[in-house]
Amino acid sequence: MKLTTMTQVTIDGVMQGNGGASDDRRNGFERGGWARGKGDDETRTFITQTYQRAESFLFGRRTYELFAGSWGSIDQMRAHPIGVALNEAPKYVASATLTALGWEDTTVLRGDLAAAISELKAKPGGELQVHGSGALTRWLLENDLVDEMTLIVIPVILGQGARLFPETGPDLALDLVESRVDSNGVSIQVFRPAGRPRYATA
Repeated sequence: MKLTTMTQVTIDGVMQGNGGASDDRRNGFERGGWARGKGDDETRTFITQTYQRAESFLFGRRTYELFAGSWGSIDQMRAHPIGVALNEAPKYVASATLTALGWEDTTVLRGDLAAAISELKAKPGGELQVHGSGALTRWLLENDLVDEMTLIVIPVILGQGARLFPETGPDLALDLVESRVDSNGVSIQVFRPAGRPRYATA
């Protein structure tokens, strides 16, 4: 399977609290819900179709619990095409502490995470998708396990909140696979990791 990630970020790279005002208030964050209603119909269709083509899903613990309590539990959300896709596909969670699994067809990955994910990727099929899950996405990139990364960039600057990429960390070159901008200024950029960047020499 191809491992793909999809993350909604602001212009200043924040990914925290995109869906709702009360979803994630860690570290005094108060500007949640910044992505809701921002994309046009074309962008919403793109996001839905992305979920629908997944063979299975991989989550970090925080995103898994958030999704399980919404897409996995609320009838109206379960009936949405994204909810149907999530509920019908196998779900994997990278967590050393999660014990209570309230969402059907969920497996917790423990121990050697790189080996477990490599084993999943070796299975035949379409995509193993990661949505949100910032810490997991960064770890996957650092360990060369990501085949494709989609960033949905919302035209807003928050000035606070957890960012997808920290101020310091490993570097990574990206090849552009696809790029589009919708009528509301939301951009969708699909990248393929391409090793380390090249830097100018003196």
